[in-house]
Amino acid sequence: MKFFYLTLLFCFSPILQVKATTPKSVTCTRTEYREEYIPGTKSNPGYVRSYEVDVEIPCGGSKAKRINDDDCTDGKIAGALLGGGVGGAISRKEGRWWAVPLGAVTGAAIGCQVDGG
Repeated sequence: MKFFYLTLLFCFSPILQVKATTPKSVTCTRTEYREEYIPGTKSNPGYVRSYEVDVEIPCGGSKAKRINDDDCTDGKIAGALLGGGVGGAISRKEGRWWAVPLGAVTGAAIGCQVDGG
């Protein structure tokens, strides 16, 4: 009976995991270089004052630009092989010259969509 309870405990333990999130109070800054012209007179000429300022910018988090990494190469290859095989299997002798390439192209398109592309 103890073994049964231990089995249940370990089977459902991944459900009990706590998901950590990024704290909301984190601020991101960027250092900007700035120049300011100080005007002068004939006896006291003007000059340029340079300084750096820390500016708050939005942090990455959920608003960050998502990188599009939809690479469906594996799905295309697998789909083309399966589609060509199905096209060759269901076609007759004289129809194979068009059924195999058509099945491969169709399978590659479907395989790319299934793979996430």
